[in-house]
Amino acid sequence: MTHTFFNADGIAECDVLIVGGGPAGLSVASALPDDVRTIIVHQDSEIGKPIRTSGGSWLLDMKRLGIPPELYLVLNQSEAYSDDAHVVLPLTENKAVILAITKLYQWLAAQSDQKQRELLLATKFLTAKREADGRYLSQIRNRDGKHRQIRSQFIIDGSGWHFAVLVALGLREKPTRLAVGIEYEFPLGNNRPDRAFIFTGKTVPSGYGWGFPTPEGTFRLGVGVIHPETDASPRALIDHIMATDPEKRFGVDLSGEYIVNGGILPSVAYDPKLVFGNVIRVGDSANFATPTLGEGIRVCIEFGRVLGKDLGKSVKTGRRWPLWHYEWRCRFRMQKDYFLGFVVNRRIAHFTPQNWNKSVSRFGRVDEDVLTEAMRSEFRFSKILRMAYFAVRDGTRHRLRNRRRKKGKGTGV
Repeated sequence: MTHTFFNADGIAECDVLIVGGGPAGLSVASALPDDVRTIIVHQDSEIGKPIRTSGGSWLLDMKRLGIPPELYLVLNQSEAYSDDAHVVLPLTENKAVILAITKLYQWLAAQSDQKQRELLLATKFLTAKREADGRYLSQIRNRDGKHRQIRSQFIIDGSGWHFAVLVALGLREKPTRLAVGIEYEFPLGNNRPDRAFIFTGKTVPSGYGWGFPTPEGTFRLGVGVIHPETDASPRALIDHIMATDPEKRFGVDLSGEYIVNGGILPSVAYDPKLVFGNVIRVGDSANFATPTLGEGIRVCIEFGRVLGKDLGKSVKTGRRWPLWHYEWRCRFRMQKDYFLGFVVNRRIAHFTPQNWNKSVSRFGRVDEDVLTEAMRSEFRFSKILRMAYFAVRDGTRHRLRNRRRKKGKGTGV
C-alpha cells in the first residue's frame, strides 16, 4: 500500500520515523500496529542491494522466526582452516545456513506493505532536532536532491555503524573500532552447494575469512578484519589470498567473473542503553551483531519485532514502560553473553598463527553444543565450565605428549 505523508511544502507528519531499511528497521515496521503512521528512510535505491553482509545464520533460528525456507540454504558440511590445521566442524544438530540477503530483506519489507507506512528509497537522513513539544523534526535529502522535513513523535536509529540519529542528536559518538569486510562473489561453478568454511592465520590478521555457496547459485570468498587492531586493507588481503592458489588450499572453484560486496559493523562492547526518550536504537546501531562471528541478522529480526510491538503500545497509550520493556529484554538476552563474547573478540584479535593452529585443532574435538554456543556468543555458566574443561584437558594432553617425546629422545628410544 502506497501512502504520501508529505504536504505541498515538503513536510511530513508521522508517528514513527525509521532511519535505515536493514533487517532491524524493517522488522520494527512489520510489528507496528497497522494504523501507526510510519516513514522508513533508506539510503540505497533498492532494499537489499548492494549486499553489505555475508548472511550466515542458523537453521533453528530461521524456523523459529518464521523465515520461508526458500530464503536460506542449509549447510551440511562446515570446516575450519588455519595455516597448519584443518578440521570438519561438528555442526549437525543446529546447522548453519546462508541467507538470500536481497530476497530476505525484500520479504521483510513486504511484511509492512499493508500498513500506514511510506518507504523512501535513495533518501539520506541528514539531521534532526527536538522541538519544544517533544517531537522531532528531521531533515532528509531524497533522490532528486531536494531537502524535505519529517516531523515525528519517535525516531528509530537503524542506520548501522553510522549511528546517524544518535550522532545528530548528540546522544552517542560514532564507533571507532570497526569490523570491516569484503567478499568476492563468483558463479557457483563446481563448488559443493552445501559446504562452507572459515579460515584464520597470517593471511587474515585480526580477523577471519570465509567461503560458502549462496541460495542464488553463487559462491562467496571473503575476509573481515578489525580496525584499528590492524591497518590491513581487506581488499588487499583478499587479493593476496587470490594470488596464492586458494583453489588448491580450500578445494574451491573460483573461475568466472565476480562481483564485490563489502560491509562494516561496529565492534565495540555492548551498551545496554537503547532508549533515549523517544529516540530508540536497534540493529547494528545497538551493536546487535554477535562479538564472536559478527553475525546478527537473526538478532536484528527478533528484537526489531520486539521493539515494533512495544513501540506500538507506547504510541497508543503515551506510556513509556513498553520501551523500557524492550530495553530490558535486550539487556537480559545480550549483556552478559556479549560482554563475554567481547572478551573473546579482543583476545582473538591479537591471536598469532600459532594460537590459531591450536584453536582450530581444538574445534574438531569439542562437543557440538559447546562450539555452537561459543560461535553464537551464548555463554551459559555450564558451557563456560565445559569449555574450560576441554581447554585444560587438551593442554594437559599436549604437555604430556611433549614430555614423552623428550623422554624418548633422552633415552635413545
